[in-house]
Amino acid sequence: MTDKINLNADIGEGFGAYDIGNDAALMEIIKSASIACGFHAGDPLTMRRLIGHAARVGASVGAHPGFNDLWGFGRRRITMPAEDLEYLIAYQIGALQAMATYENLTVTHLKPHGALNNMAAEDEELALAIGRAIQVTDPEIIYVALAGSAMHSAAEKLGLRLAREGFADRQYEDDGNLASRSIPGTVITDPLVACEQAIRMVRDGEVVSRHGKVIAVPGGDTMCPRRRVDRCRRRPGSAEGTRS
Repeated sequence: MTDKINLNADIGEGFGAYDIGNDAALMEIIKSASIACGFHAGDPLTMRRLIGHAARVGASVGAHPGFNDLWGFGRRRITMPAEDLEYLIAYQIGALQAMATYENLTVTHLKPHGALNNMAAEDEELALAIGRAIQVTDPEIIYVALAGSAMHSAAEKLGLRLAREGFADRQYEDDGNLASRSIPGTVITDPLVACEQAIRMVRDGEVVSRHGKVIAVPGGDTMCPRRRVDRCRRRPGSAEGTRS
């Protein structure tokens, strides 16, 4: 059983005057903020504002890079050479690093977004390209990766720091990858169901796939509570023995 797990959230995913998500509420419970870097969402003012908020609440700041796909919110698959992807990621890391200097913060981790995350979880060439961007910009940045994925293995091959991520509000396939959110029912909207999945993942190192198979979820260093999974922390005995 995991004794301690880091709570992270993907934030700053509005654009300009358009503000989406519940960033303010999430920032009160998370330990790590993964901030959109302007390609799938986000902009300089949003990045600056949320970095300031992170500094006030004591949360670490990480890059949440995606494809250059504002219209599709970074959820559309885009094919490109691995070298191009490496530069795309380095560019976004650099943008967040520049904004973080306003609060004397460093970028501590990187977590890919949307379609990029899904593709890199399956394609080692893409996963390595992301890792090389980390190596060049700051080799101390933690590579946040789906446990057991190609990104997990790429981080280990490159000797990068690794945080294995579990998802409370997403269903898994039998092979341990996340089920596509385009499949009805694979995004868990019931906070109590998400809570139970989170507890089982942390306590037992396993989840039930969308086909009903019990699968191992190795490790689990960090978890993304998008849908008020913080309620788990308020239910007496619900996550006994674990801390965030």
